Amino acid sequence: MKLWDKGIAIDKKIEQFTVGNDRKIDMHIAKYDVQASIAHAKMLHKIKIINATELAQLVEGLQELQTEIENNTFVIEASFEDVHSKIEFELTKKYGDVGKKIHTARSRNDQVLVALHLYYKDNLLTIKDKTKTFFDTLLALAETHKNQVLPGYTHLQVAMPSSFGLWFSAYAELLVDDVYMLNAALKTVDQNPLGSAAGYGSSFPIDRAYTTKEMGFATLKYNVVAAQLGRGKNERTIAAAFVGLANTLSRFAMDICLYMSQNFGFISFPDELTTGSSIMPHKKNPDVFELIRGKCNKIQALQSEMILITNNLPSGYHRDFQLLKENMIAAFEELKTMLEIFNFSIKQMEVHDINVTDEKYKYLFTVDSINNLVADGMSFREAYQQVGAEVVSGTYKGEASKAHSHIGSIHNLCLENIKNKFE
Repeated sequence: MKLWDKGIAIDKKIEQFTVGNDRKIDMHIAKYDVQASIAHAKMLHKIKIINATELAQLVEGLQELQTEIENNTFVIEASFEDVHSKIEFELTKKYGDVGKKIHTARSRNDQVLVALHLYYKDNLLTIKDKTKTFFDTLLALAETHKNQVLPGYTHLQVAMPSSFGLWFSAYAELLVDDVYMLNAALKTVDQNPLGSAAGYGSSFPIDRAYTTKEMGFATLKYNVVAAQLGRGKNERTIAAAFVGLANTLSRFAMDICLYMSQNFGFISFPDELTTGSSIMPHKKNPDVFELIRGKCNKIQALQSEMILITNNLPSGYHRDFQLLKENMIAAFEELKTMLEIFNFSIKQMEVHDINVTDEKYKYLFTVDSINNLVADGMSFREAYQQVGAEVVSGTYKGEASKAHSHIGSIHNLCLENIKNKFE
């Protein structure tokens, strides 16, 4: 069944190519299409297009379909083009001509657009919630390990003293920036596009303010052409937010892979969280974090994909928009899973005490040595030259006595301030 069927047979190859993976992808938006259809049916009754009995039947049928979706018994068979045609078919099968009235004053494009807005909104909130859980875990780890020294590196060379508390809380605060971007994306999609139909509205006196309130949108996308032009722009905005979050997770995962290696040995994980080698029995591979790194880098490519699919398209609907759904929805599902597995795994991280008197860390405190000399009255340039000369001659003796007390430093992590930023 196709909503646009005019009784003309379509070539099977063409049909398969144009439908693509829509049936599979649409399972993710099925419940949102039902939600929007209930709001639409109530609005049709409000403007006297359908009567109270017809409304009751449509709502009853839609709620039954919603239950099927929740129970994972809802199926979009191969005979249907997409979820929208399946839902209308089921309503028509049960209620006859009443079911055919559900499509009054809207188009399939309208249905896809509002269902995606609802899906994006709901799942952005879920990602925010999972990000907050991860954030809380990182701050807790920062508090637990705030006094454990961690060598800091620049150019992958030993640089200055850091701490595990500083490391954990650094990524926690980066998540705050990522949530700013998620909030911007959330605000973009929290606008009701229903009623834009094929992009130019309807001659029916539809009540778009009513459906906005009924579906819980913050506001309305007033201009119907603007609603249509939101296709692609919504996805680019979300993808930009995902880039930030994925970048944070990817860089953190890279740190973990590095710090787990024997050359660093700063951290480890229980055996059950690592994998082995088929020929090297000693291996404990950080596969989880390597996959997170790779998957996050893949997500960071999503923004370019969204831009290239929609760039320079003229106003109005184009079938190109169909291609936005698959990888966009896949990115949502992937990010949710990665936040869960990252949070689960990192709580089991084993943090090691690091012997900073080891020969390889002998220059870790050169900056502190310079600052001690400056505090005793020497100019910075002279102190720098003196310590530099000691390094060159091999006579430098490091000292780890200098306190770093300023805001955001090793001994003043400001964890409560970072927590308040998120809140």
